Amino acid sequence: MIVENYSPSATLKPFIKAFVIIESEDGMKNKILPDTSIIMAFRFKGSMVYGIQGSQNMMPAAVISGLRKSPRIVQYSKKTATLLVKFNEGGAAAFFKEPLHDLFEQSISLDNLVPRYKLTQVEEQLEEAKNNAARISVVERFLVSELKKSSDDLLVYSAIQKIKSTNGAIRINELLEDLPISRDPFEKRFRRIIGTSPKQFSTIVRIKDLINIYPQKQNLTDTAHAAGYFDQAHFIKDFKSFTGQTPLTFFKTPPRW
Repeated sequence: MIVENYSPSATLKPFIKAFVIIESEDGMKNKILPDTSIIMAFRFKGSMVYGIQGSQNMMPAAVISGLRKSPRIVQYSKKTATLLVKFNEGGAAAFFKEPLHDLFEQSISLDNLVPRYKLTQVEEQLEEAKNNAARISVVERFLVSELKKSSDDLLVYSAIQKIKSTNGAIRINELLEDLPISRDPFEKRFRRIIGTSPKQFSTIVRIKDLINIYPQKQNLTDTAHAAGYFDQAHFIKDFKSFTGQTPLTFFKTPPRW
């Protein structure tokens, strides 16, 4: 497997975290854990199958995947290549008028959100592109043409920064202390722009951080406490939902991200 990361142009940097091109010569199966980024993918070679809770589905040539609370399996056939667009938190809202919480736990064909003729042009240009830099340029031009607003929702962005600064260990009431908005309208606004509730987003941040800090701790109890978990049952429930495995099983053979 070859993985190459590319930075977005200055125009797209406020909305795009990175472009990633994944190429699999021999085929592979990858377990993907939940993340805070909505992902758009353009497959320009080969075929892919993704599985969720025992089901299997063919991956469309152009697809968008919302935030998730559970892992999924993606299987690349031989000689498959795909270009991923990793949005910043809230970045996808600049390109789509639809509420992004509708994508939660979903991977759907992009032509549900973008006219088919536009996607056909992108797919044809990707097939004709001679190298990865040219493919990135194709997708950047498409994204710039779809850009509908040029600024972040500062209130939601402030909440995101506060969640991250506490590594997800924050209650919604604490999150709202410095924000000029009540709980119900805040949660609706957050879900529409980010793609899930503040609580679920915080859990994703929390478990991701927990997995990252585990090697620095002596045992799982220390790791859970450092992440703000003082109820073992709650910790195991969240972790198993996130990874599909118990903590002990997961840390024996952690999957690729």
